[in-house]
Amino acid sequence: MTKALEGKVAVVAGATRGAGRGIATALGEAGATVYCTGRSVPGSPGMKGRAETIQETAAIVTARGGHGIAVQVDHTVPSQVARLFEQVGACDILVNDIWGGDDLVEWGKTLWETKLEDGLTLIDRAIKTHIITSYHGLPRLRPGGLVVEITDGDGYFYRGHFFYDLVKTTVIRMAFALSQDLRARGIPAVAVTPGFLRSEWMLEHFGVTEANWRDAAVKAPEFIASETPLFVGRCIAALAADPNVAAKNGRVFASWDLAEEYGVDDADGTRPHFLRWLQANQPGMAAGMKKADEGFYAYWGAMPYGMPGS
Repeated sequence: MTKALEGKVAVVAGATRGAGRGIATALGEAGATVYCTGRSVPGSPGMKGRAETIQETAAIVTARGGHGIAVQVDHTVPSQVARLFEQVGACDILVNDIWGGDDLVEWGKTLWETKLEDGLTLIDRAIKTHIITSYHGLPRLRPGGLVVEITDGDGYFYRGHFFYDLVKTTVIRMAFALSQDLRARGIPAVAVTPGFLRSEWMLEHFGVTEANWRDAAVKAPEFIASETPLFVGRCIAALAADPNVAAKNGRVFASWDLAEEYGVDDADGTRPHFLRWLQANQPGMAAGMKKADEGFYAYWGAMPYGMPGS
């Protein structure tokens, strides 16, 4: 990685672990100053007792050639988010990766079978946090900056659980709506999805480590096409460094497509392509994952800009 983002200031909201840590790391590789936010700090219980902290993420960013700054923030609390951006000041990149929902999704259950309080909490953690962060962060973005919303999936197909689907498709719509609000300021907004993310939580879930992660493919064959969080992070760093990124304004992109476009490799030098693996091995599932295409964008970009009556 060249230092294509040297001198740039980024905020990665939700940088404790998973995609957020990978994104912060990759922005650091590219030379950026990265504010790494989240709730987990040394001595806190973390997510279901996990040990990762924002201080660790910031240290990794610095070790990779950037400047990592850890700031403890609960993004459900507007006053804390406001203080964060007072500290940051002007910035160039805002990544909304706040999630905190792995323990709230009851796969295989319908809306009326799932716990309502868990679903409403998921909305608070994964939708309202993005809105609060954007509300306070967007006025600080410099012209020519970039907003990235992290989602799951690059289309509007159903994701298998009512609240999970609601959250992830809403995040895509957020990127489009923000692209319209920010158009006059020359700041593009996009949504990005990882592939099968080999996060800390997923490794633990399958009972493997990064050293022997391929063993999990015995239980879940698709895991062989998984990617580390650094992969999607490097794709976002490439987006942020692209002088023509405005052409992507308002759209949603998958890590595997961005990697092909920008020549991005994962930590081990491979270039995972989750959809291609599905097409070869689980074509039925792949057929259901129709990504947003030009027809889709023509539809949702057809409304006139401006307020009604303007």
